[in-house]
Amino acid sequence: MKTVLVILTHPNLNHLQVNESISATMVLATFGSEVKVLLKESALSLLKSDLLFDAKKHPFKLASNMLDSFEFYDLTPILVENKDKNSVFVTYSQQQIEFIDLNPEFLHDFDHVLYW
Repeated sequence: MKTVLVILTHPNLNHLQVNESISATMVLATFGSEVKVLLKESALSLLKSDLLFDAKKHPFKLASNMLDSFEFYDLTPILVENKDKNSVFVTYSQQQIEFIDLNPEFLHDFDHVLYW
């Protein structure tokens, strides 16, 4: 089985690309790839899942709400770098999180790395 690391870096609210990246990640997981998701930089805002979608304020549905279904795709725990342990998004997250050190040895554990 192929292993894939998906690294997401874009914020929750502004980019349709985030929704597409998460959707593609779910498709990969559905069709037999072992997928792990790493949130870093602005993508840590995806851990704030208590936001409600308001079509008048937001151009796209909230990507953070899509993370709530990760458990059904075997995409949990969500990976976060150790250096981001104290981020407010991480501290108050309801998601299952695993902390890792992002280094070459960690990346070599995967057949493919997708950086979105």
